[in-house]
Amino acid sequence: MLVHPEAMSVGALADKIRKIENWPQKGILFHDITPVLQSAEYFRLLVDLLVYRYMDQKIDIVAGLDARGFIIGAALAYQLNVGFVPIRKKGKLPFETVSQSYALEYGEAAVEIHTDAVKPGSRVLLVDDLVATGGTMLAGLELIRKLGGKIVEAAAILEFTDLQGGKNIRASGAPLFTLLQNEGCMKG
Repeated sequence: MLVHPEAMSVGALADKIRKIENWPQKGILFHDITPVLQSAEYFRLLVDLLVYRYMDQKIDIVAGLDARGFIIGAALAYQLNVGFVPIRKKGKLPFETVSQSYALEYGEAAVEIHTDAVKPGSRVLLVDDLVATGGTMLAGLELIRKLGGKIVEAAAILEFTDLQGGKNIRASGAPLFTLLQNEGCMKG
């Protein structure tokens, strides 16, 4: 049974996200969603808020980014009655893949998707937990496009407004939806 979004607020969801100062490095205010996932009530609220947004849209498949996007994306795909596709860090998928590199603060990383994961013309919803610099999500969007998928939307719980990720995703031509927006760096 779905929890109606008005039964609990997005603000209550925001309050459940744990903030950890100076992790993984000094100056970063890490937003930990595990308390949301650990709570049956808040995890359902999170998934239901996204289900209500997408239940009347034609979505063929949900793609989730490694790793927290798997948790949210799989639950969302189940509720929407569509398939789920993982987009993993390089070297983790066992079948033939296509890869996309992206920049990190100190270097480069890559994500991959199976070559048969998205059929040409499929309408895909891409999901992750948060948007910071946007590199991982942009790489995921590019992989979906390489396979001929059509992006319905990119979605996340949280967007850091003091970083360029959300702007970069929107500039790539992909619509972006986030439940919450705030700053990801510590002040002072």
